[in-house]
Amino acid sequence: MKSNRTRLTDRQYVVPFVLITTLFFLWGFARAILDVLNKHFQDELHISIAQSSLIQVTTYLGYFLMAIPAGLFITRYGYRRGVVFGLTLFGLGALAFIPAVSFAAFLGALFVIGCGLTFLETAANPYVTELGARETASSRLNLSQTFNGMGCFMATLLVGQFLFSGGNEGSGDVAVPYGIMGALVLIIAVVFSRVNLPEVEPGKPGDSGKPGDSGNSGLSGKTGLSGQSGFSGLGAVLHNRWFVFGLLALLAYEVAEISINSYFVNFVTGTGWMDKLSASRVVSLALVIFMVGRFIGSWVMRTVRAERMLLYCAIGTVACMLLTMLNLGIVSLVALILNYLFEAIMFPTIFSLAVRDLGPLTKSASSLLMMTPIGGCGFFLMGYMADHTNPFLPFIIPLIGFVVVLAYATMQAKTDNTKQQ
Repeated sequence: MKSNRTRLTDRQYVVPFVLITTLFFLWGFARAILDVLNKHFQDELHISIAQSSLIQVTTYLGYFLMAIPAGLFITRYGYRRGVVFGLTLFGLGALAFIPAVSFAAFLGALFVIGCGLTFLETAANPYVTELGARETASSRLNLSQTFNGMGCFMATLLVGQFLFSGGNEGSGDVAVPYGIMGALVLIIAVVFSRVNLPEVEPGKPGDSGKPGDSGNSGLSGKTGLSGQSGFSGLGAVLHNRWFVFGLLALLAYEVAEISINSYFVNFVTGTGWMDKLSASRVVSLALVIFMVGRFIGSWVMRTVRAERMLLYCAIGTVACMLLTMLNLGIVSLVALILNYLFEAIMFPTIFSLAVRDLGPLTKSASSLLMMTPIGGCGFFLMGYMADHTNPFLPFIIPLIGFVVVLAYATMQAKTDNTKQQ
């Protein structure tokens, strides 16, 4: 039988782990809809790529503005209340699409959704890393993030089919998928308000994180954390240079990943390679590869150290972006799709490495990390470049992002090698 240190999660945490993992699907679905919504609004409202990028800018501005308040709320009131509040905002924002009749109104609804998703992600990501041993935190978070990938590909497939099935003659009403999603999310909010989601109190910095150890993680009746919290916790965590480097790496990854997803349909239609409906299906295929990559990564990282895995994948993403930019036809398209396999493990791996050993500062650190989706605003720059240059040059934006991740992975791997010697 495997020891507690190699088991993915401990027996007492199985139910909380399953419940929280369902949330990863929800925000993956909500964020991936944006990737087809851009092209829909460009055609329906006759706006440019740069103008449609305000969809991403508005949504991820909600992340940036709400991340610290979400962290403070969760530190004071606990994970479960943070989840319920986030689901409520998410559901109300989605339902606001029904009466919306202008682009500005749609943007307002997306901002509310972004605020709700911030609460969900600020609560769920660190919670999953604490539901077991420190050694399996990256593997555990990658497994949960697999369901995030499932939500992404289902959103682009189903919503893309709904919006683009009429070809150039007409599109579906965007209020329909958002209305359905809003009602479902509010029902889930009621469920979470009634379930028992025990708080897990992280140990002191440097602890292994094994539940049950003296002074380490364990079930607690408290809703807050001992030690530093609030703004003092935010200040303390910013003095940790490895956390700051991880924060910058995660921001760079978000710039790359969100920009690629948002630009994908515009890119393959702009090059004349396929129509909108085919493009939405291909991006769905790419997101299936993304989901499989996270599943494989979760399994591999039970034996391969997370630092080493991140390094290999960072090299792969840089190579894929270079091949995409070279305008090699089918080779560039294959490289772009293959990039989804390499980038799959990056968010959960960087996140888990960044909060590792932070103990009572974990929630404060998580709130800062959840500001990084503001990197999705990088799509505005990609859109501007696409409007004024050619379809291939904008990929220099995600290339730079992946180079930063490569630098972080290289430093982590070197430090890990030193510790092993």
